[in-house]
Amino acid sequence: MTREQIHTLFDQRHGALQRRDSDLLAALHAQMGVLESPSAGGTVTGRAAIERVYQAWFTAFPDFDFLSDELLVDGDRVVEVGTISGTDTGGFMGLPPTDKPFHFPVIVLFTVQDGQILHERRVYDFTGLLVQIGVLKAKPA
Repeated sequence: MTREQIHTLFDQRHGALQRRDSDLLAALHAQMGVLESPSAGGTVTGRAAIERVYQAWFTAFPDFDFLSDELLVDGDRVVEVGTISGTDTGGFMGLPPTDKPFHFPVIVLFTVQDGQILHERRVYDFTGLLVQIGVLKAKPA
């Protein structure tokens, strides 16, 4: 893929994230694409499983927002640095909603090919997310 094609793919992804369009987000992944995420419980494979991960986020956090700070492209590898925020009003991971907001930095590593995402790996402080939404308690330092 050219650099321009990759930027177009990620523009589509950003638009789908803003609209919370889990169908399109899954369609941007290869048929047997892989997504690694702490909130997915590890690794999921295939569009249907990837769509379920997005749906779970959008259900738990209806005001979900992703702000992209930087997109780094090197051949078929892409790194996106950004910030995720929202409020736990829908209940996360089967737990009752806490109505607490969260905000954290995220780094997402991608491999792309033929206009699709082959692999996505999300790196963020999952424990910090759970503390912010009140699911875990933390002792002050």
